Formats: sequence, structure tokens, C-alpha cells
Amino acid sequence: MNEMTLDAGTVWMVVSAGLVLLMTPGLALFYGGMTRSKSALNMMMMSFVSMGLVGVVWILWVSGMTGGEGWLGLVGSPLADPGLTTAMEEGGLIAAGFGATFAIITVALISGAVADRARFLTWCVFVPVWVTLVYAPLAYMVWGGGLLAEEGAIGSRLGEALDFAGGLVVHISAGVAALVLALMMGKRKGFGVDPGHKPHNVPFTMLGAALLWFGWFGFNGGAAGDTGQLGLIWINTLAAAAAGMLGWVVVEWVRRGRPTSIGTASGIVAGLVGITPACAFVSPLGALVIGVVSGAASALAVNLKYRLGFDDSLDVVGVHLTAGILGTVLIGFFALPSEGPAGLFYGGDGRLLLAQTVAVVVAVVFTAVLTFLIALVLKATLGLRVSEEDEERGVDLTLHDESAYHYDVGFGGVPVPADAQAHRGVAAD
Repeated sequence: MNEMTLDAGTVWMVVSAGLVLLMTPGLALFYGGMTRSKSALNMMMMSFVSMGLVGVVWILWVSGMTGGEGWLGLVGSPLADPGLTTAMEEGGLIAAGFGATFAIITVALISGAVADRARFLTWCVFVPVWVTLVYAPLAYMVWGGGLLAEEGAIGSRLGEALDFAGGLVVHISAGVAALVLALMMGKRKGFGVDPGHKPHNVPFTMLGAALLWFGWFGFNGGAAGDTGQLGLIWINTLAAAAAGMLGWVVVEWVRRGRPTSIGTASGIVAGLVGITPACAFVSPLGALVIGVVSGAASALAVNLKYRLGFDDSLDVVGVHLTAGILGTVLIGFFALPSEGPAGLFYGGDGRLLLAQTVAVVVAVVFTAVLTFLIALVLKATLGLRVSEEDEERGVDLTLHDESAYHYDVGFGGVPVPADAQAHRGVAAD
């Protein structure tokens, strides 16, 4: 038997990769509970199929696009490490696998904006194309030595954009892509007026939020450089999520007179999103501020879809784009001088704030343009959404020939009336 010798950093990255991978099934529960019962399986399938599709293309070509020699500072070569052969020879497979879990959950996040109406085949094409053309270039620009990195064309002039775990690469990109798809796909029938669009299984959503919070410690902490930094990241991840939850709950209490379970779960996620880019750069007090601001701002932002008229079904834009931008920009105020360039509140001269703001603009514009082009081609070829009849019947049945819930029938095969089902505690759309 071969003797195994592993250092602590390697073990922690392996554990962290597992935690981040678990976040996608957690997201499936989070989103699945927020949809109608006749769309729950389809919503969860969109997350699960993202794991399968990205897991394959990451090995074949996407991993090589996120590092190494780049093209104009925009993206690495898809031929740089086909099949991860170089990573295998150099012992970099663990880092490559860790990176794959980030790509998986990023594209899965987008699915929440198109619940109840997206064509599943189109989604299966969108996932690998978007990861290739949008996610990989952004990851290269920020983490792989591209435009926004210290040695990049923008970073070398304005300063490096700080994004420890994915404010720019994950949450802003997912939020912008979600907005583009929601606008191009159009609103669901009855959007804003049909009470049937409310969450059908809130306990699922609460469980999903718990799994996301659990996995987020690996998401933020997996790339920690030492135990001191890991400790800072861990406590900041705890603090921001807690503060985000309270920020959202307070806004609900003031505006509606009562807190909700969905708001509590969403506030946790908003706080986690906000601290993601900043987790290694701010103090625990800074994390509390970022968390509460992200939670409160997201609670206000989710209602904009009704005023502006776009159907972001599960508030991907309101939570991930809002908190992602806030967390990235607030680094310019709260960054500790001991962890790199100082923020304004710690004696900084504003250069970091400028670098963070420019990086946000670059990420938003790049993602919006590329996602629009991808969606335009898919709309013209495969179509983006199901028919009105299929949407009304429910995409679980029309796309998968399955149902999340099998309702009881009476004696002789006579269906139990909907009002009787409701009286027995059975949800009926």
C-alpha cells in the first residue's frame, strides 16, 4: 500500500471543493421551494444538469481558459490544458477541481430568473456556451492575470481589482446574465398578480439556505493562504450572513409589519454574497456592515422588478447583482491596510475604490453584451421559452413527464377536489 502524505492546505482545499459542490444541490432546494409545485422538479433539474455539463466541459477545455498565457488579457487558451493533462502532471488537479465547483454554481444561479418558462434543451445548450464565453474570460481577467489583475492592462494602471472569492466573477456575472435572460424571455403569464406564483414549499427554501451557508465557508475559505487568513474569512462569512439576515428582516418588519421565512433565507444569502469578494480583506466589523447593507439593500431591490416590469422569478438580480456590486465596491471603503491596499476608512487614497468601481463596470458590460448575443442566437434557433400551454400545465409534466407531488384520488379513481386537497394540507396550483 502506498503511503499518503498530505499537507493541511491540500486537505482543506479538498474539503472546501466538496462544500462548494454541495452548494449547488442546496441551491436546487432553495430555488425549488420558491417555485410553483408544478415547476419544482424542472427548477432543481436546471441546477443538477449544470453540474453535469460544466463538470465535463471544465475538463475538456474551460479550465485552460481561466489561466496561463492569455489573449489580449481577456481569456486563456482552451487548448492550454485539454483533459487537464498538464494539471495532472504538475499536481494541480485539486485546484482545478475547486475551480470547477465555482463555475458550476455560477451558471446554476442564473436559472432562478427564468423559472416556470425556460426550454430545458435551450438551457442545456446555454450552460456550456455561457461558461465558455462569459465565465471563463471573467475568471481569467480577475484571477488569471488578465485585464483586471495586477499585471493586466487595467489593473496595472488603476490598481488590481480585489475579488477574493467571486463578487465579480460569480455573483455580478450571474446577476447580469439573469437580468438579460429575464428581459429576453419575457414575463410569465399572470406575473405580479397571480398568487399561484408564490413559493410552494418554504421549508425546502430554508433547508437550501442552510446548506448554502454551510457550503459558503468552503466557497470563501478554500483558497486561504494561511490559518490567520482562514480564521478571518471564517468569522467574516459568519458575521456577514447573520447581519444580512437581520438587515432583510428589519426592512420587512418596517415595510410589511412582519418578517417572513423567505425573507430570512434570502437575507442570509444576500449577506453571503456581499462578503464573498471582501472576505479576506475586511475586519469582522467591516463584514457586519457589508452584511447588513447587502441584506437591507437586496430586500429593497427585489421589488424593483415589479416597477420596472421584468420577471426575475426568484430574485437573482435583486439579491446576487445588488449584493455582489455592494460587496465589491465596499472593499474600497473597508479594506484593511494589513491585507493589501487600504480602503478609504483606513487611510486609503481612493485608488482602490476606483479600481473596484471600474472592475464592476467592466464585469457588468462584458457579461451583458456576451449574454445578450448568446441568448439572441439561442432564441433564433432553439427558442428560449416553452409555449403558453406548456407553462400553464407546468414544465415538470411538459418537459420531464414527472411531478414533484402525486395527489391522492378518491374511491373508484375519482380525483379529490382541489378544495378538499387544500383542506388536507396538499398544495394545489
